Amino acid sequence: MASSSRVLLSALADESAFHLTAVEQFTALAAIGLEYYSLRFIDVGKGVKNVMKLTMPEIQKIRHLEDEYGLNVASIASPIGKIKLVDKPDGTKNLFVPFKKYLAQDVPRACELAHAFETKLIRGFSFYPPRGAKPADYLEEAVERIGQIAEACHRSDLTFGLEVEANLVGQTGELLAEIHRRVNHPGLVLVFDAANLIVQGFSTAEVYRQWEVMKPGLGWVHVKDYRKVSSKARGKHVEEDALANFVPADLGAAGHERILADLRTMLPTLSKKLERRGIPGVFLDLEPHVRGGGQFGGTSGPDGMGISLRGLCRVLDKTKIAYHLRDFDDLLAARGL
Repeated sequence: MASSSRVLLSALADESAFHLTAVEQFTALAAIGLEYYSLRFIDVGKGVKNVMKLTMPEIQKIRHLEDEYGLNVASIASPIGKIKLVDKPDGTKNLFVPFKKYLAQDVPRACELAHAFETKLIRGFSFYPPRGAKPADYLEEAVERIGQIAEACHRSDLTFGLEVEANLVGQTGELLAEIHRRVNHPGLVLVFDAANLIVQGFSTAEVYRQWEVMKPGLGWVHVKDYRKVSSKARGKHVEEDALANFVPADLGAAGHERILADLRTMLPTLSKKLERRGIPGVFLDLEPHVRGGGQFGGTSGPDGMGISLRGLCRVLDKTKIAYHLRDFDDLLAARGL
């Protein structure tokens, strides 16, 4: 089937493993039939590290294991942009890094990793405004920095994906879409995540409206869902480490069936747009958090990842979106038969 008529399934690999070893992560993903993964935290023998901290020998070892397990990297799930926008005490533990240093060190490092793992995508964020401040008041500063990050990625023939998430400048679909509009750069796309909106107290209908405003800049989709949250939470700081009601995509309040049905109409055009930038297609990247989630990650375990994948596939089947999981023909091909 043509790549433009289907999605590519992936997962944040560390979510599938209790101990975060590379072998545990890759075993779980291969067993449930995935061929792509996003790289965030991993242990290749010297303790758990964020992808940004990997050494060259560790990168080489991971690449060898990828070949053994038949996996490819969908995106570098970097923490780029998950720092304070201004150096101001606000009661959080968020770090501040001078932007010139950040642009000279962290961003090039993320680009190096993308090339090392042969992916075109780097996931990132829109910076933290001071806690309690209005995100819109910091749009201009965030836009200026994100524009420079997008340009750096573009110069490296890469694409920077900006994820919608609570507490950031781009914490809503409207704010993130405005950032994308103002940056106006081919190296920048948006990453939709419905659960990251539900946890802020938005209704199912409001999540869909935010999906609609993000569509012009869409690059790929993170898939997780959440039980309904009171609308009283809207506009308040989200205590991410206290979130405990994540569920598979077919069980939550986000309305994934309607969202993915709409995505189906976009797939041919969006796939061609991404393929022109060397991206193999439209990724749906599982980040289920079904055993819990926090500010910098979550866990699902091998069983939770399998349950979440099956939940997503049920939604895809209902919406008539094509996808591929490993089958016996793939196994024969891997054996050279």
